[in-house]
Amino acid sequence: MRRTRDEVDATLQIAKLNAAELLPTVHCLGFGPGASAAAGDFCLLELEPALCQQLEAGHSLVIRGDKDENAVLCSKDKTYDMKIADTSNMLLFIPGCKTPDQMKMEETHCNIIHTEIFGFSNNYWELRRCRPKLKKLKKLLMENTYEGPDSQKEKDSNHSKYTTEDLLDQIQASEEEIMAQLQVLNACEIGGYWRILEFDYEMKLLNHITQLVDSESWSFSKVPLNTCLQELGPLETEEMIGHCLKCYGKKYTEEGEVYFELSADKICRATAQMLLQNAVKFNLAEFQEVWQQSVPEGVMTRLDQLKGLALVDRHSRPEIIFLLKVDDLPEDNQERFNSLFSLREKWTEEDIAPYIEDLCGEKQTIGALLTKYSRSSIQNGVKVYNSRRPIS
Repeated sequence: MRRTRDEVDATLQIAKLNAAELLPTVHCLGFGPGASAAAGDFCLLELEPALCQQLEAGHSLVIRGDKDENAVLCSKDKTYDMKIADTSNMLLFIPGCKTPDQMKMEETHCNIIHTEIFGFSNNYWELRRCRPKLKKLKKLLMENTYEGPDSQKEKDSNHSKYTTEDLLDQIQASEEEIMAQLQVLNACEIGGYWRILEFDYEMKLLNHITQLVDSESWSFSKVPLNTCLQELGPLETEEMIGHCLKCYGKKYTEEGEVYFELSADKICRATAQMLLQNAVKFNLAEFQEVWQQSVPEGVMTRLDQLKGLALVDRHSRPEIIFLLKVDDLPEDNQERFNSLFSLREKWTEEDIAPYIEDLCGEKQTIGALLTKYSRSSIQNGVKVYNSRRPIS
């Protein structure tokens, strides 16, 4: 049955509401024969204004995750955790329902709108900005590293390869975040597939370039692309030479010629990794001597070039250095701290910072992370941090 105006006015009187203080239009809600959507048939998603604007502009939001992963929602450039929020208020689905503001704009006369409820829900999905889950990206690409066009691997079609679409399907991150991480990993697209160069092959390419720079007496800040391609063409493909220059240098144009400014820090860092990867521990003094001898002439090595790559133990005698790559550590905050504290009981902020700074979310500091996951103390006048929980 449909309510009449007299019935509505009588209800307002019983509720002791003044009709003059209300909008003239009345919504009468009811479950009709067409109400087919029960709780659970639909999901409600709460969006921040920026995401609403993206949808209204025709952009897409994508939910990503395998069956064993918690789902995330991705826009073009951001990633959000999805959590179910329960509410004590029943949420009704009402097609074509108009808000009070819309009614005011329409200046409708006193009338009654009989509205049919299409469905209901007692919860909704809420979004929380999170770090992209990118560790899987390196894991997938490391399954089949690139060793050069003539390697036996390239002749075997059984090895896994991934296109951009494959990565978007499997990595819980936005497209922009994935593409940025591919650059961090020095990945390159070969034949439509993203590949990471085998480290030894990458060092071989870098040595070709640095030897050419030395033989031609070029400045590291001005390495001509075309000459490199011509001189090294008989040794390696132009694609790989260009990729190596891009990984270890910054491209610029001068008088119509393309040049690269090579980064001494990146070259020193790669050389250190080459020296450390086959040694469990390295005498620090001996390492520094060999390291300096291994880089091109005129390039100076410094330990601060190795942040997030190697760790120095100043308490051992003699002092030692060993490989500890931040991208080999767990992605989860608590697991990362557990891993670090199992390796070393007490850390200074200077030592631990390179291994946790990637965990900092928006407006979060290293200090805040240390406060949450560790406790501090003073040891020989220096503040150090140790685990808040026992480490097995």
